[in-house]
Amino acid sequence: MTDLDLCYMPASEALRQFKAKTLSPVELMQATIDRAEATKATINCFTFTHFDEAMDLARKAEAKYVRGARTGALEGLPIGIKDESYIKGKPTSHGSLLTKDAVGEHTSTMNERVIKAGGIVHARTATPEFSCAGVTWSRRWGVTRNPWNPDFTPGGSSGGAAATLAAGTSAIATGSDIAGSIRIPASACGLVGFKPPYGRNPDEPPFNLDFYCHTGPLARNVRDAILLQNVMAGPSPLDIATLRPKLRLPLDYKPIKGWKIGFSMDLGSFEVDADVRRNTLAACDVFRSLGATVEEVDLGWGDEVLRAGIAYLEHLFGASLAQLLEVHGEDMTSYARQFAEDGQRSKATDYVGTLEVAARMYQTLGPLLEKYDVLICPTNALPAVPAAFDHTRDSVEINGKQVNPSLGWVMTTPFNMMSRCPVLSMPSGRAANGVPTGIQIVGRTYCDADVFRAALAYETAQGQWYGNAGTRPSL
Repeated sequence: MTDLDLCYMPASEALRQFKAKTLSPVELMQATIDRAEATKATINCFTFTHFDEAMDLARKAEAKYVRGARTGALEGLPIGIKDESYIKGKPTSHGSLLTKDAVGEHTSTMNERVIKAGGIVHARTATPEFSCAGVTWSRRWGVTRNPWNPDFTPGGSSGGAAATLAAGTSAIATGSDIAGSIRIPASACGLVGFKPPYGRNPDEPPFNLDFYCHTGPLARNVRDAILLQNVMAGPSPLDIATLRPKLRLPLDYKPIKGWKIGFSMDLGSFEVDADVRRNTLAACDVFRSLGATVEEVDLGWGDEVLRAGIAYLEHLFGASLAQLLEVHGEDMTSYARQFAEDGQRSKATDYVGTLEVAARMYQTLGPLLEKYDVLICPTNALPAVPAAFDHTRDSVEINGKQVNPSLGWVMTTPFNMMSRCPVLSMPSGRAANGVPTGIQIVGRTYCDADVFRAALAYETAQGQWYGNAGTRPSL
């Protein structure tokens, strides 16, 4: 096995080999760090790195396996942690010049669980400033690029997390999703990305109280996503929104033969790129080959959905940044500054209007999900935009039509509005430019296992990505 094969080894397989003593956490960590050094100039997916400490921790994990000591669920795995949550004593930048010297005074619950489970935080993954864009670049860290085609973005805001997995420089990674920030990069980088239902995983205040906001895993395959999700999930005494009891997902599921699957290509209003359309239809055929019935459905949604989603984000998230404008406006990125300015203009009536739209959306989605086991649709309407794309000045065109440059090229935000529905993004293929495409699998409220059951069946039929040189980026 080559070092590159080690870097792309599934996390669950690495754990199996650690326990069998056929692979050492030290070997995996060294290969991962070497790969990170070799690809950093091209991909730029990390902010802070902790390689020396990671090697020390890998040696400690190795010693545990050698002596047969009790090990955690993630013991010895190199895990990329998004540079927006906290680890006590270590810096967190939020991708901003404004917080460049901030050091964590506590460890976020999610990170505490990862570390307690034996995960090794060898690096922090890049984000756009304050995680408020669907691409990943900042004045603090520069441009993060897609390993499949560096001319394009890996997506955002968990773009560094997706890029590190696609580049083979982490075993698994954490993300967060307030408008698609896990699923957008999962699709653009050919990964599995899970937006759990609101409250399933703990988050940091005050945005743990925002029902659009979710933390979740990114991985190169479904079982690895389950592995990390089972560590992240569960009630926290520090997060009133977290659900009881803890849900533990199984790793194996029954077939989906006989399932009824609803399918929407455009959710009623999105323009969808031809490559995305082709790959989505091919994914529908995979589900049919598994014995499921796939039927096109009409959700009755229109342009008002995206407008309402953006208005909600401006009112809460944008307003949270607005307080920075007077003193720090000149140091902010163009997109964060615009978001803050939009937040200043937002009114309470705008916010209430977004709730009314979300309520109407579920009046059709809820009954539809009683008829169908899951709903599928594209994740991104366009494979990806350019790596340095700036929605404050650049435009996006799909099928010859201009779309909203911020979120009009992705189809994720409606399911932050439908926040209690679990949604998982899976690879559906690659576009002509080499960038992957993805599908979303949407489940009934709080029925997480349903989306993983469908995803695992699909992945088993389709085959896992990253298994050999032909299914990896040619970095």
